[in-house]
Amino acid sequence: MNPAPSIVFFTVASGAGYGLLFWLGILRPLGLVPGGALFGATSCGLALVLVMLGLLSSTAHLGRPERAWRALSQWRSSWLSREGVAAVATFVPAGLFFIAMVGGNEGLAAPMGLLSAVGATVTVYCTGMIYASLKTIRQWHHPLVTPGYLLFGAFSGAALLAMLAGFWGAAAAPAAIAAVLGALAFALKRAYWASVDAAPPIATAESATGLGFIGKVRPLDPPHTETNYLLREMAFRIGRVHAKRLRGIASVAGFAAPTVLLLLTLLLGGVPAGMLAFAAAALALAGMLAERWLMFAEATHTVTLYYGGEARG
Repeated sequence: MNPAPSIVFFTVASGAGYGLLFWLGILRPLGLVPGGALFGATSCGLALVLVMLGLLSSTAHLGRPERAWRALSQWRSSWLSREGVAAVATFVPAGLFFIAMVGGNEGLAAPMGLLSAVGATVTVYCTGMIYASLKTIRQWHHPLVTPGYLLFGAFSGAALLAMLAGFWGAAAAPAAIAAVLGALAFALKRAYWASVDAAPPIATAESATGLGFIGKVRPLDPPHTETNYLLREMAFRIGRVHAKRLRGIASVAGFAAPTVLLLLTLLLGGVPAGMLAFAAAALALAGMLAERWLMFAEATHTVTLYYGGEARG
């Protein structure tokens, strides 16, 4: 599949933003992050900015962005529509959460924070299901795709919260959570790659045409004489060497290195801990961009069978 930069940025930015909003809504009532108005406004404001930037960037991939609002009407059958509805609905408690923290209204901040956490979880779940529901792309129609979206969002959000809390000298709790999630994300992603590499193709030219009983099937002529939408969007190929290199970058920069840095913040205090938390968050986001790009680049649509490709990728 074509790894459109707008969609790659959307999944990373919105996932991190919702993850940050989730952990802020959960940890603040427990007193595990700074409770002042400035910290609340900074962290919640960053979460909302990331979410808004991600959602806006996603419209750049649409043919008619001005009609994006119409997708909200298909929530009964479309995970994309459900994601949009959940995202819009989450802005209500998230906005009240921000206002309550700035105004020092703890009676309102706690419930709005919890509602924001629920809304963030539902929205990211819907994002994952957009891809996991597509049976024609075997790398996406996989049981680890949606849990991966949830886990990666939670990890990157916790890393951002640890970075912000580090500036206030209180990174311990979010850093510990982010370190655990980073290790889990590393294990999940490695398991996912091993699974998709070992899985057989969901379809072949023989099964798609029903002519397998007579032997190997190959097209005599291409379906089109020029490049078309299907070839641009669904027949993108990445070399195995490049894929292997990007997997290494995503594994190390996106998960392993940030996890180590976050563990080091638990041993240090003051300025060094804040600097390490900042580096961990930056690496996590950079690695997630590589992981998301690879998630699209390695995906193969069964329609490529009719163009002489393979569903296996």
